[in-house]
Amino acid sequence: MMKFTKQNFIFLVGGIIIYVVDIGLDFWVASKYFCQGQYCWGILILCFRGISSLITQVFSYEWFKNDWEGTETGKLKWIFLVHLLQCGIFIRYWFALKYGSRAAFKQKSSGDESETDPPNFIQKQAVDVVTDINMLRVFKTFLETTPQLFVQIYILMEHGKNNFYQYAAIIMSFCGISFSMVDYQISLRKSLCDKDEFHVLPKLVYLFYKLLTITSWILSISLITLLSVRSSVILLMFLWICCFIWTLKQHTTFCKSKKMEYLYRTVVGIILIFTFFNIKGRKTKVCISIYYAIHTVVTLGILFAYMFWKPSIIKEIHFTIVSILTILSLVLGIIVLVVYYRCFHPAAYCRPQACSDEVDGEAGQKDRVETGRFQNFIMQ
Repeated sequence: MMKFTKQNFIFLVGGIIIYVVDIGLDFWVASKYFCQGQYCWGILILCFRGISSLITQVFSYEWFKNDWEGTETGKLKWIFLVHLLQCGIFIRYWFALKYGSRAAFKQKSSGDESETDPPNFIQKQAVDVVTDINMLRVFKTFLETTPQLFVQIYILMEHGKNNFYQYAAIIMSFCGISFSMVDYQISLRKSLCDKDEFHVLPKLVYLFYKLLTITSWILSISLITLLSVRSSVILLMFLWICCFIWTLKQHTTFCKSKKMEYLYRTVVGIILIFTFFNIKGRKTKVCISIYYAIHTVVTLGILFAYMFWKPSIIKEIHFTIVSILTILSLVLGIIVLVVYYRCFHPAAYCRPQACSDEVDGEAGQKDRVETGRFQNFIMQ
């Protein structure tokens, strides 16, 4: 396990600031829509915020309950109350600042301590608590930030009004996606054995791979929504059903309870609509190839649909610009994806048995807290 550094602590503080600003910006954007009489958009923005907050609070409280089971039962009551008030993430940030500051600024100079020595134990505490936060931010990114980005782009394309708060929301959405993607990979490398350190160049390559492919997909969905809202909803529902079925076939064991496991699989299905990730830690060459092949076919299908359904729109400049951006970002994203997996992706996969003798299925549930949740949530 790699160390929690001062740079990691600075990124942690930056993440807290962005999280708070993002909350304020969501309510500001929603209020602007309400003031303009566009109640549907305002309600939709708040719905994304509410659903995302509710689901992340449920997972956060469940993880506290699992980690403190049998030892901290007295604290769970006020922990539950704070999560009920939708503020559980701030408790996790407090723990992250507490352990992170001790690990980054108060650690011993010697690096030969054993795993049971205080410095290494504090390092593990800091990495684990930040890892949990980054996992919750991944949920938030694809339950709230990415859908909001899609809505804002659709509004600009549909109505053509250029307002400052819309651009601010789009910029913050991209910042949220960027930070969650990079922070997740940093935590992944720190939390799993046999993972190389995530240097600056791999971070940038990974960031552009995710942003380019996600941008292409969001633009594609925005185009089909302009063509037909019903078709867009049907397409997204069909894709979610396919992704949900795939998660069922993977037999994931991320949560202790069956209800939470099905909620987790539901969230995974939503995430898979927008980007690919591996939830079992297995080699993904075939799966990721099929995934982005389907994205390419659907994207081209949407563009061809315009030629047959609305041939007159092809002559409009905004359609030309969006189409070029969609195809260009998709092609560049796939190229960057190939570069990342060929040059920067860790070739060795960490098997639970090799790291901590954790086994899949019911027998492995008991050891999940000790080994860390990342053994059961491995994003590529």
